[in-house]
Amino acid sequence: METIKVGIIGVGQIGKQHIEKYRLIAGVEIVAICDVNEAEVRRVAEQFGIPNSYTDFHQLLDQEDIAAVDVCLHNNFHAPVTIAALKAGKHVYCEKPIAGTYEDGRRMVEAAEETGKMLHVQLFTLYGKDTKAAKALIDAGKLGRLYHARSTGFRRRNRPYVDGYGTPFFTRKETAAGGALLDMGVYHIAQLLYLLGNPEVERISGKVYQEMAMLEERRESSGFNVEELATGFIRFKGGLTLDLIEAWSVHMGGFEGSSILGSEGGVRFPNGLPGEASQPFSYHSTVCDIDLDSTIDLDMMDLRWHRIRENEDAYDSSQHHWIAALQGRVPLLPTAAIALRTMLISEGIYLSEELGREVTVEEVTACSSSTAIPV
Repeated sequence: METIKVGIIGVGQIGKQHIEKYRLIAGVEIVAICDVNEAEVRRVAEQFGIPNSYTDFHQLLDQEDIAAVDVCLHNNFHAPVTIAALKAGKHVYCEKPIAGTYEDGRRMVEAAEETGKMLHVQLFTLYGKDTKAAKALIDAGKLGRLYHARSTGFRRRNRPYVDGYGTPFFTRKETAAGGALLDMGVYHIAQLLYLLGNPEVERISGKVYQEMAMLEERRESSGFNVEELATGFIRFKGGLTLDLIEAWSVHMGGFEGSSILGSEGGVRFPNGLPGEASQPFSYHSTVCDIDLDSTIDLDMMDLRWHRIRENEDAYDSSQHHWIAALQGRVPLLPTAAIALRTMLISEGIYLSEELGREVTVEEVTACSSSTAIPV
């Protein structure tokens, strides 16, 4: 297999995670990293044996042997850095969400189209065994006509920084653009959009909240001005609908997992990460006038598919898929298009909150503006 040489921009918490993941994938070499924190970028380069380190990402983009760039920065930095990398002739893998606003995400997608370079967005839920099982059932027609989906995400009290995890950059609109919806909701919404065929949005209604107590000194130092809970209802062309609830912090013992309803069957997803979920993936149908609630051995499914399907490893994770696509082994999933529509829904919820009513997709796109931070 061709060895893909990668440069990583941003070596904070997420950047280090990406480095660790690349080290598990055959055919990839990290040849450069960049971060404005000079001491940290040099330390990380030494720790992982990466030959080149920079504090100016433009210098990294000038390195000719780099084929692809991995952008691991806060949301409002995604667009300017991604667009610069695409124009420099690099393929780009960008952390979620695609950007801080729909307008910035749209410009990123247009830049990829104009340059002929691949743009991939990190949406790890697309590669879960539950997603693979659901897609197989949907593609085989086992759910019939899809008509409604529910997106759920739950944390009890786990807001970044104010509850002791992460930095204040996650809790300020000027860097993160949004809260629970853009941090975690993107994963659950994108998973459902992928399985539903990324349908076109017509109208959006939503409400966001910041109601729960937090330590006052952390509230003040965090500048916490984003939502801890988001709710929404989305109407798509053709009659399909989606409702959602996403919580960073909520007085509740848990939520059911996301679900998809069809005329012939339905699926429900686990209500937590692998190893944490108390509710397994399930398939619900009627056979011989008997209502069935079925569970699936996802591990055996995954083992069998790896044994008999060519390039199944290309769907083991977002980064496995990215490298396989760069090697030409599989076509790239439309993650940029899915991430852009996810951002459209998220921004529609924020606009609906602001105006106090349901909004159309035309209103959302017309009102969207750039929040990108110049670099």
